[in-house]
Amino acid sequence: MSSKSHNHNHRKKKCKSKSRSQSVVSDQFMNDYRDASVTNFDDGEEIFAIKTSKIMGRYMVATRELRPGNIILSEMPIVVGPCTGCKVQCLACYQPIEESGSYAKCKGCDWPLCSANCAKLGTQFGHTKAECTILRDCKSYRFLDYRNFSKLKENFYCIVPLRCLMLKRTDPKSYEILMKMEHHNEIRKQLTDVWTTNQTMIVNRIISDWQMKEFSEDDVHRICGILEVNAFEIGHLGVNIRGLYPTAFLMSHNCIPNTNHNDDEDDFKLTVRASTSISINQPITLSYAYTLQSTLKRREHLLENKFFHCMCARCRDPTECGTFAGALRCPKCPDGYVLALEPLSPESDWKCNNINGCPGYKITAKSMELLINRISREIDALDSNDLKGLEAILSKYRNVLHPTHYLFLEIKLNLSQLYGKINGYLIHELDDEQLQRKMDICKEIIRIFDVIEPGFTRLRGVTLYELHAPVLVLTTRQFERQLLNKTQLRYRIKEVIRYLEEARIVLGYEPRNSPEGIMGVAAEDALDRMREWGKVVGRI
Repeated sequence: MSSKSHNHNHRKKKCKSKSRSQSVVSDQFMNDYRDASVTNFDDGEEIFAIKTSKIMGRYMVATRELRPGNIILSEMPIVVGPCTGCKVQCLACYQPIEESGSYAKCKGCDWPLCSANCAKLGTQFGHTKAECTILRDCKSYRFLDYRNFSKLKENFYCIVPLRCLMLKRTDPKSYEILMKMEHHNEIRKQLTDVWTTNQTMIVNRIISDWQMKEFSEDDVHRICGILEVNAFEIGHLGVNIRGLYPTAFLMSHNCIPNTNHNDDEDDFKLTVRASTSISINQPITLSYAYTLQSTLKRREHLLENKFFHCMCARCRDPTECGTFAGALRCPKCPDGYVLALEPLSPESDWKCNNINGCPGYKITAKSMELLINRISREIDALDSNDLKGLEAILSKYRNVLHPTHYLFLEIKLNLSQLYGKINGYLIHELDDEQLQRKMDICKEIIRIFDVIEPGFTRLRGVTLYELHAPVLVLTTRQFERQLLNKTQLRYRIKEVIRYLEEARIVLGYEPRNSPEGIMGVAAEDALDRMREWGKVVGRI
């Protein structure tokens, strides 16, 4: 995962007008799916190549035309294990362990396990015999205080760095791949907090406390940098870990990525698919930052965690490609939005873009930061299931933030699933106005993500599945009240079918037992029922 400064000239996705039904599924989607019906190439031709530039370092480009859904690569990890700052967890299967709950201790090294018979004990990507021996011989158990889980969890900082260092002995070829990954130690040394934390929690623990003198401080710091720059967050069903992969790290960053990926819940195999069409010689990209956030937040994260300044088209555009994810409403005119004058500068002033209709409004970067932080704290203080509270925030700040500001989008993403899910708001309990509200929120989310995370993406599949339900319930009610004729009913049924078809396809790429995979199965079942209903309506 190269972390150089990026400045890709991707083709902009043009906005297309919606059909009269306001459907968010286009004919292009089904054409893309048919083109990608064979998702795994087996003709022996290369799918991608690795190029090098002074600006980007090594990066991956397509060597053939790729369609949404095409598999670009699928590979096993080199190493997996706990994230920094994780909770106490089983060293074999990584399930969290509570201080008040039941757990076991490894008979060899005394480290925590979910049980003495954990299925992942002794497996390649769990707690291996070699690791157990090393942790026992270095007497690491002296620092495992089971009376204080807050102290106990600090030991987990060292597990993945140690596993990487062990490869020098146990798997030299994999270790050689690791040594070719970027570590940015020169930059990281200047970031006192990062370097000091690694020195205290990892370097000193491994070399001084555990007395592993065969490793130098430079060795351990280099591994820390490699992990920070190149590791993928992986895991399912309560397991949150990280992994290094031999090829996937070469994908470059873009704030509008053209791929998506998932990992297998059993062996952590990573599969990367094209989410959009990718042309020959076009960079194959993913986003190292949360795409839903604003430019300020994304670039701050990338600098602090990946050690580079992003210069992509979205970051350079004050409107963020028309999504206005960081914009405010102007308090001095009805039609203006307050945008950064220099979006690549965190110190930039922000000014109303309504040049002719506004008397003039400008705020400083500091004032913007204080405002967003204050609203963020207010949102964070809410229970994530507090539907009324979330709606109240949207109402309270409707004249402050742009309707698609990232803070509003995060709330709406939550609301799109709360409506129809929680007690008092189950789908059959929603009145017509609430059903329409759920529909409108889902369509707005999809419209924005068609720009910032386009194509065959997990979030699009989930939101389309959420969208089909209110459309179906509202259609049924209106037909029972004789507010729809047979032609209108057929049209609505086709609309629901199209939502379910796309949701089934996109979520069908997810691991079967993941929440998204389960939703994909539900979409398939609902699709069968809708098709049967469509046949009945056709015979009326």
